[in-house]
Order: sequence, then C-alpha cells, then structure tokens
Amino acid sequence: MTISEPIVRHIALQEADVEANRQLTTLDGWRRFVDGTPEPPTRQLHGELRRLSATERDLYDEARMDHHARMLVVATSFVEKTVTCGRRLVLLNRHAISARRGLIVSGLPGTGKTIAITQLGRAHELLDRARHPRVPDRIPVLYITVPPAATARMGAAEFARFLGLPIRSRLNMTDIIEAVVGVCTDTRTGLVLVDEIHNISQTTRSGAEVSDTLKYFSERIPATFVYAGIGVEESELLAGTRGAQIAGRFTLVPTRPFPYGTEWKGLVATLENTLLLHDHPPGSLVKLDRYLHNRTDGMIGALSHAIRGAAIDAILSGTERVTKEAIDAIPLDHAAETAASSLKRAVGG
Repeated sequence: MTISEPIVRHIALQEADVEANRQLTTLDGWRRFVDGTPEPPTRQLHGELRRLSATERDLYDEARMDHHARMLVVATSFVEKTVTCGRRLVLLNRHAISARRGLIVSGLPGTGKTIAITQLGRAHELLDRARHPRVPDRIPVLYITVPPAATARMGAAEFARFLGLPIRSRLNMTDIIEAVVGVCTDTRTGLVLVDEIHNISQTTRSGAEVSDTLKYFSERIPATFVYAGIGVEESELLAGTRGAQIAGRFTLVPTRPFPYGTEWKGLVATLENTLLLHDHPPGSLVKLDRYLHNRTDGMIGALSHAIRGAAIDAILSGTERVTKEAIDAIPLDHAAETAASSLKRAVGG
C-alpha cells in the first residue's frame, strides 16, 4: 500500500498555507482561519509503515509533525462563556442606534484570550455565511491587534490593512476612517475584534487618541466591539474619563489559570487524543494530569505547547511516545517555568 498521494496532497495544502497570508489581521488570513485546518493525516499501521519508501516515510512524518504543530482549539468553559456573552451582545446590539455594548476579555498571558475571541468571531462568521450563502462579498468580522506605542493613525491603518485598503502617505486620518467605515457598512461588518488592547494607555496623549479613534469607529460602524488584553481591569485603558466610559459600556470576562480538577483532566485527555504517534500508550498522559498541572501552572497555552512539542520530538527521535521525561525537556514560557520552580522548592524537590 502506498500513501504517497494523500501525504503529498497534505504537504501541498501546507505549502498553500505558507503562500497565502494566514495572519488573522488580514481578510484573506482570517477567512482561511474560519474555513478551518486541513484534516490530519491517517495514522498508518505498523505493517504499512514497513512498506513505505524512505521518501514516503519522510513525507508521512512531516505531515504528522505539521499536525502537532497546529494549535488545537478546545471548547473550554471560558471559550464557551466568551462565545455566549459575545453572541448575546451581538443580538442586543442588532437594533441599537448608539451606545452599543461591548465585551472585554482579560487575563494573564497563556490563558486563552485570543483563542476565545477568535472562536467567537469564527462562530459569528460561520453563522453569517449560513444565513447569506450567496453573498460572498460580506465581511462579518474584522480582527486587528493594537501595535505597541500605537498612534491614532496606526490604529486606523490596522483596520484598513485588514480590509486590504491602500494606505498612502497623502491620506489623512479622516480619509482612512471614512474608507474603513464605508467598507464595513457596505459589507455588513457585525463584529470587530481588537486584540492586545492593553497596549493603549489613557494617560498618554497618543494612547488617548487611539482610544478616541476606537470609540469613533464603534459609533460609526454598526458592530459589536470585543477587546482582549492582559490585566485590562487594572490597566491604564480604564483610567480617567475615557476609561470610565469604556468601563460603563463593556462587559468584562476574566480568564484565569485552570484549577486542578475535572475540566483540567478533560483538557489533558482531549490533547492526548489528538496525538498521531505509534507507540504512545493511550491514557498515559491522563495519568500525569497532576504533574502537567504543576508543570504548566494550569495555563492551557503552556499545556498545549508542552504536549505538542514533546510529540514533535517523539517523531524526530523515533520514540513515538510522549513521556514525563519528554515533557520535562520542553522549555516553557518564563511564567510557567517560574511557577514550576517555585512549586519544586515548596515541596522540597
């Protein structure tokens, strides 16, 4: 049996991903995200593996590593809460003339903020596509990130860049804003996702101007605005009069590290079920759920990185299994590593 055709097709899809702009902050990249990821390769039986040529085996392993490199989206309680709150606000805002309500998703790095708001956006766009199947020029969702030390023009330019509008040096702010508002109105944009919102400080002139620009967009574009950022409730975004206006119009959904419990165990089991390894004993990671919680400090981002990284190493090394030792060898983010070290010292490890 040969697997060259399906594997080559998978590699071709992978290369197409690279050729097309997959950044969420462009319309093309966002649409590819909404369309979903390619199907994972089929795990071959040991007898089939032995019949593969060296080239076929390399392609098969490459396809499996690509599968593990992709971030798996798990429908956690936080993601579900964000989607529910967002959908509710979209419906409540549908007939609002002004003072539309918004949503702020706030928490520590690695707790799934971006995943939550992009899943809200994906759900909204898929529903819009289902309702308007023969209207391909709609842009129901717009996604941007706030650049560090952003100016008002930079913020407006991010909107234009997503939409593919040219930003020429001779265009002033009014030109950019009017072009963005016109396109969003014509294409029925109903949800605007603004990530990295903690980069806005109301205590600086440029930050206040970016905040004013977002507020102006929210008044001109008949859409629900969703912000996501680190520690927003304690950030300078909510400082002063402008911050008070935001606090009075936006619902805040906080995200935190997962406590050790039933949901955490379910996360580990879900991630383990995605492994495409040939000698990995089923359920062996579930038995390590307490260790994994201590190792990652309950951060879903760190958990996913550790398991996916160890799976890639297992293919490269030929061990074909994820073990405690393999996960220990994966460097995590500084916050998770610091928490793990503190725990070891506390228990005398």
